[in-house]
Amino acid sequence: MQKEKPKILYVEDDETLSFVTKDNLELNGYDVEHCMDGEAAISLFYKNPYDLCILDVMLPKMDGFEVAQKIRAADPNVPILFLTAKSMKEDKIHGLKLGADDYLTKPFSIEELILKIEVFLKRKFVSVPVNDVHKIGQYVFDYRNLTLSIRETKRNLTQKEADLLKMLLDHKNNVVKRGLILEKLWGEDDYFLGRSMDVFISRLRKYLSEDPSIKLDNIHGVGFKLLVE
Repeated sequence: MQKEKPKILYVEDDETLSFVTKDNLELNGYDVEHCMDGEAAISLFYKNPYDLCILDVMLPKMDGFEVAQKIRAADPNVPILFLTAKSMKEDKIHGLKLGADDYLTKPFSIEELILKIEVFLKRKFVSVPVNDVHKIGQYVFDYRNLTLSIRETKRNLTQKEADLLKMLLDHKNNVVKRGLILEKLWGEDDYFLGRSMDVFISRLRKYLSEDPSIKLDNIHGVGFKLLVE
């Protein structure tokens, strides 16, 4: 039986760029649905399941940030990759805070885009043990179902958040080096990807703040340590 192709929602209003990108992604085995504005993107997302979303920031009718917010509200787990202008560093950070998993700076190579897609999809389709549930202080972390719970409160995590928390938990009370996290979860050790990682660390720190016995320390210039009493 033929293996089903990973399905990608690609939102880009540049006709030339989107044609070339869509064509190359399809040649590499992806099922790509393309649209040119934010409203069309949301309409498609609500109708169809996708394995990954690629969003340009500057879009007609509804910008990429608003699209990402609506996607994340509907599905906390689907990976979101932003396409950003080279000079707009604040766009990258803002997008990550809204729930995007990563970004790619224009102009980009198809090879770089495919590498990032493969990193996301490899984690998405990897088989996970059924009972991959962990206690972290007063929290219950269900890696397989991407949830973090404390008392009556359950939070849905993105795949990247869950992967990062799992990596820190696997090395709890020990320093995990920045470079190792970037290589394993982001695909390469890069300055701006490091900024992306810092956003995710801050997010996890906030999620775990209801239990004072848990600390997520930043070891300056080295890495991070999840301390659990």
